[in-house]
Amino acid sequence: MGAVVCALAATTVGFAPQAAAYDAQSQQWYLAPMKAEQMWKVSTGKGVKIAVIDSGVNASTPSLKGQVLTGEVPKSVAYRATSDYTGHGTTMAELIAGTGAGSGLKGLAPGAKIVPIRIELEGLKGGAEEKKKTPEPVAAIRAAADTDVKIINMSFGSDAPDPDEKAAIEYAASKGKLLIAAVGNEGESGGRIGYPAAFPYVVGVSASDESGTVSEFSSSGGYVDLTAPGQDFPGWCDANFRAYCSAAQGTSGAAAITSASAALIWSAHPDWTVNQVTRALIDTAGRSWPKNDPSTYLGYGAVRPRVVLADSNYNPGAANVDPLAKENGGDLLAKSVSSSSSSSSSSSSSSTDPSASAASQGEGKSSTGGTSAAGSTAESSSDSNNTLWIALGAAAAVVVIGGVGVVLMRSRRAG
Repeated sequence: MGAVVCALAATTVGFAPQAAAYDAQSQQWYLAPMKAEQMWKVSTGKGVKIAVIDSGVNASTPSLKGQVLTGEVPKSVAYRATSDYTGHGTTMAELIAGTGAGSGLKGLAPGAKIVPIRIELEGLKGGAEEKKKTPEPVAAIRAAADTDVKIINMSFGSDAPDPDEKAAIEYAASKGKLLIAAVGNEGESGGRIGYPAAFPYVVGVSASDESGTVSEFSSSGGYVDLTAPGQDFPGWCDANFRAYCSAAQGTSGAAAITSASAALIWSAHPDWTVNQVTRALIDTAGRSWPKNDPSTYLGYGAVRPRVVLADSNYNPGAANVDPLAKENGGDLLAKSVSSSSSSSSSSSSSSTDPSASAASQGEGKSSTGGTSAAGSTAESSSDSNNTLWIALGAAAAVVVIGGVGVVLMRSRRAG
């Protein structure tokens, strides 16, 4: 398929075996402004399972012990699911559900559980035989759809649409899964976005920095639905798992944090459908522009699960109406169908058309953007305001181009 991870470009923070371990949590700058400690008093993501389709997940890191459901990986895609060949998938899992043990990463939803699925991505070694045994994304998505996971995190992408992958996405959507993917790291080379983020029924996530400014490396376009922190966070350097890297960056991490945000909300409201969880993410996203005019850089805004958790009167809206369907003011050319919820997932019940919670694009609006390594650090649009955007509750819809901050918004759907 030619898929690649939405890479972590990073600076290594190595240490000798006898040296003191690097404190990854001290570098997780976003936890404080997102008010993680306050949110965890209400919800930790308990009861929510998230499929991490990636380079594998090492279930033995201190932060992931007890967090990875190795026995629940579908047999058809179980090949070396806990053997991470780059460290990327393990980083995503820790960003989502790490316990923070051993000075490791503290996940935004430490009560959630991870179901790992290892797929063939850039960096897989072992030759043709290893590639033959390793599942393709299509098989992984379909297998995850048949489990009781609620969320499928996809921090990878390819530069062209695959009809089989599109069908797999639609199948997962019909099963009531919340599909979240990184939009890609091609912001400095045209802003192109990859797949699966560009498929319908997938929430495409861009990356932003500590000031709330979209990262220069983050791809942009009509497929961006939300943004989340994705710059200057810690991550595993490689498959040796001897050291974290500092200043990792990529839309991969932003997607993982969005998946964790959704888990916090779904755990607090287990009876909500996928449509309602997504509506909550959209309605409460931090932005300084009208919801119906999404930014091509930040989508509907910055994820803020704390707003949902803090509001006991929040109305998630209709359970069976897709909040991003075009007829509802969003950008998905899809019919709204009835959905039923259960303790494990929500499924469409009255139509063969999937009624998923979000989408990045409809038919005839394709992108051929790739997902290569992350770019350089974005500049802040303001030197006078250092207050963190998530704490303020509004993300800056600014990207620096040629040293000039500009705001670019447009309708996602021309008709």
